[in-house]
Amino acid sequence: MPTLNWLTREADLQTTTRVPYRLLAESPDLSAGDLDFGNTLIQGDNLEALKALLPFYAGQVKCVYIDPPYNTRSAFEHYDDSLEHSKWLTMIWPRLEFLRELLSEDGTVWVSIDDNEAHYLKVVMDEVFGRKNFVANVIWEKKYAPQNDAKWLSDSHDHIFCYAKAKEAWRPNLLPRTAEMNARYKNPDNDPRGPWKISGLDVKTYSATYDYPITTPTGRVVNPPPGRCWVVSKERFQELVSDNRIWFGKNGNNVPSIKRFLSDVKQGMVIKTIWNRNEVGDNQEARREARVFNESDVFATPKSERLIQRILHIATNPGDFILDSFLGSGTTAAVAHKMGRRYIGIEMGEHAVTHCVPRLNKVIEGEQGGISKSVGWKGGGGFRFYRLGPPVFDAEGQIRSDITFPVLAAHVYFSETGRPLQADDKSPFLGIHDGRAYALLYNGVLGDRHPGNGNVLTRPTLALIRSEITRRDADFSGPLTVYGEQSRLAGETLAQQDIVFKQTPYDIKARA
Repeated sequence: MPTLNWLTREADLQTTTRVPYRLLAESPDLSAGDLDFGNTLIQGDNLEALKALLPFYAGQVKCVYIDPPYNTRSAFEHYDDSLEHSKWLTMIWPRLEFLRELLSEDGTVWVSIDDNEAHYLKVVMDEVFGRKNFVANVIWEKKYAPQNDAKWLSDSHDHIFCYAKAKEAWRPNLLPRTAEMNARYKNPDNDPRGPWKISGLDVKTYSATYDYPITTPTGRVVNPPPGRCWVVSKERFQELVSDNRIWFGKNGNNVPSIKRFLSDVKQGMVIKTIWNRNEVGDNQEARREARVFNESDVFATPKSERLIQRILHIATNPGDFILDSFLGSGTTAAVAHKMGRRYIGIEMGEHAVTHCVPRLNKVIEGEQGGISKSVGWKGGGGFRFYRLGPPVFDAEGQIRSDITFPVLAAHVYFSETGRPLQADDKSPFLGIHDGRAYALLYNGVLGDRHPGNGNVLTRPTLALIRSEITRRDADFSGPLTVYGEQSRLAGETLAQQDIVFKQTPYDIKARA
């Protein structure tokens, strides 16, 4: 497969290993509503924020939508959108790698971009996600009126690249059928099966077996047009007549047609790759929506709520996790909130506070802009607001003294398994993955901070870990990895019981 080369490529491909693992520090004064809804806003560098999310959300995000800087060499107020191509690629590559790790196996990523970087981005995403997982390049009509001052052509579209984590594991939801589509179905003969419309009975692929005369109820004899034949055999045609699935017209004298019932058709529309502004909104509509939340400082390049609604409808179901790591004015979070999806939004600028928080507060209050009326939004829900805190490890790679057990446990389990931790933060037993159990003795998890009674592997602490494993999985008898300050068990005992002991902090990977 072709690859894209640029000046700092080799170093950039290793960027994710150099990103520090940071804490997320909640700001209760900016959190709002019901905090248990599972919604999260994070202010801070999105590369470090994505790394911080991995121990908790790896493999759990159903849909990623991002609208990164387009590299247009224009003066954007909220972003430095004048990066050179190589710097832009340096920025986007590691973020795509982290997003891939956060995606579930049946998840998808959607990226908005324009022609400045679209074709470079396509090659990069082919590498990161695999060319076989490319789903589509959606063309979004972002403008209606032409730019009269355009020197060459007036661009009126953006691209939205869609990739799946594993294409064969994902199927899109169909779009709802429109009233206009359903209105084409009538019921002139009061068929108890409901509305229907006619479909031609003849086809151009000729077969002599399917070329036979048909007599209408009025006695008129009809044949297929020259060079064509009927779509069904003579025997099947009689079965359809008996089942009242053939229509000869109101007077029974027309060329026969097949009745296609509304109840039999696919209850939804297959998604096309060209999205018109009248269907999903445009830039002008998006700016009107954003102005409601901050009229004095309108975000320069928002996306319309209807555009995000379509993506989330296609790619997710209620309760799924949505992630936008270039949150901007907060559109993705607002739409996900109204559609009953859980979301994680990351924004590095101050507009995380000046734009996103006010917008989501109004959503909680039940604002009726954007898609609110179409989805019946009445308000409710909530979100937690976080800022990036200090790194878990100091400059020497040592665990910071103020790190709590749940934070370190999540990091240890993820570094060992690549999976988020789903454990009780009051138990040293972390979980079982690929036939191996994991445990952490740290920071008084056993109720006593003294190393000899809580953070050291002894026969009593091992017995407690074993009892926790049995409580969770009575049949487990596999190997065990234990992290702790010291081990008082002999090497022979560890070997006999198939235990690997790793000493904190030295054996903990400083970077997952």
